[in-house]
Amino acid sequence: MSNVTLGLPDDLRAYLLRVGVREPAILKRLREETAALPQHNMQIAPEQGALMALLVQISGARRCIELGTFTGYSSLAVALALPSDGRIVCCDVSREWTDVAARYWAEAGVAAKVDLRIGPALATLDALLADGAADTFDFAFLDADKLNYSAYAERLIRLLRSGGLLAVDNVLRHGTVADPAANDPDTLAIRALNEMLVADGRVDVAMVPIADGLTLARKRG
Repeated sequence: MSNVTLGLPDDLRAYLLRVGVREPAILKRLREETAALPQHNMQIAPEQGALMALLVQISGARRCIELGTFTGYSSLAVALALPSDGRIVCCDVSREWTDVAARYWAEAGVAAKVDLRIGPALATLDALLADGAADTFDFAFLDADKLNYSAYAERLIRLLRSGGLLAVDNVLRHGTVADPAANDPDTLAIRALNEMLVADGRVDVAMVPIADGLTLARKRG
């Protein structure tokens, strides 16, 4: 987890934020409020939020889903980028954290675009698939518990339409994925996910070294 891009010195990151990101004031306020939480590193970096918003805009996405909403930075960035008829399904297990998100969705005027689902994400994904939602989503963002990453990704790929885009966060895990001595369960799970995606013929992939690493996987036709 990281709310800054790995390896950037402070002066260069400050420059990036000044000239490389147009962060809306409401996103900045949400980021600053979240910074007071002990779990603040669970929030994505503003440069990552800007990239995700741009990807949503250039792909013409209207139907999005994310796993791991936390206090809402990623979902708000996406919702602001969606057209008026766009929708994002937000999956999380915490009412406390998503209550913060809901305040900002309402203030930003995007609450009607958000479908919040509280509960285990695997159950939510399986319910969507059972309801016939396969091949209907344009954009998916995965930033939930790492142990289930591969299971989540498999279901999200099935939910995406041809040409739809999956973005997976924390794929570098502060560099531990490249450290042979790092064998904690989360690192092992992320390594497994990375190997799975690069070998998956259903998608085209590119790993981007932004924040804590972001893999982009486009579902082939």
